[in-house]
Amino acid sequence: MPAPFTPRRTPTRGTSTRRTPTPRTPVPWWLPVPAVVGGLFVVVPVLAMVGRVDWSSFVALVTSPASTTALGLSLGTAAAATGVSFVLGYPLAVLFARSTSRWVGVLRALVLLPLVLPPVVGGLALLAAFGRLGVLGAFLDEHGLRIAFTTTAVVMAQVFVSMPFLVSSIEGALRTGGGRAERVAATLGAGPTRTFLTVTTPRVLPGITSGLVLCGARALGEFGATLTFAGSLEGVTRTLPLEVYLQREVDPDTAVALALVLVVVALVVIGTTTLRNRPVIA
Repeated sequence: MPAPFTPRRTPTRGTSTRRTPTPRTPVPWWLPVPAVVGGLFVVVPVLAMVGRVDWSSFVALVTSPASTTALGLSLGTAAAATGVSFVLGYPLAVLFARSTSRWVGVLRALVLLPLVLPPVVGGLALLAAFGRLGVLGAFLDEHGLRIAFTTTAVVMAQVFVSMPFLVSSIEGALRTGGGRAERVAATLGAGPTRTFLTVTTPRVLPGITSGLVLCGARALGEFGATLTFAGSLEGVTRTLPLEVYLQREVDPDTAVALALVLVVVALVVIGTTTLRNRPVIA
């Protein structure tokens, strides 16, 4: 005799149900081999540099007046460059992600050009525009405003090379999410500005965070454009990467110690953000 049918009970609100774990996505068996090689290619040089640090005099090397001045200048200018890049780059990312005009595509290619340009070329371009004899610099110089070889020039060089990282990261987040939420907000009566601030921005906040981290890290390590456009004046334009470069010729121990400081700062910035935004894998 067949067993009587028993209807399946639907769990009521407040009843805990056990979720079946989603199986992990399989990967090819050979994939870890190039992955490990790639990781070692980055990790081994850093560890080799750590092994060359003169730990007995490390504190004295990194706390010298020149070193602390360069570090403070680097942190201050990188923070300023990141802020300027966000103010200018976020609207650019939204424009690139939402517009379909081919002219916007041309503008996008120009804005992202520093991603592939050598930093020295970027410094020469900034000199051509804002130097004393530049297109805009000559006019500004006549009115008593000199930009090249000042701390402002350091910030401008960092913005030039780092803002494309922020724009690219935010644009990718915007394109992934699409514009459905914004269209729904518009049908409910929200204006463009309110939609931008209360819908678009919170939705792409992870992309904004990642972009800010990449932008800040790139600005902190900027060298070529800064040296070309701002020079190397102690306390004014000599950032920590420039100090490392100069010390490499006269005091290799100091250069290695300061390089390690840059590595640690970059790891703290990137590592903190990575841990906060760590994805959950089922």
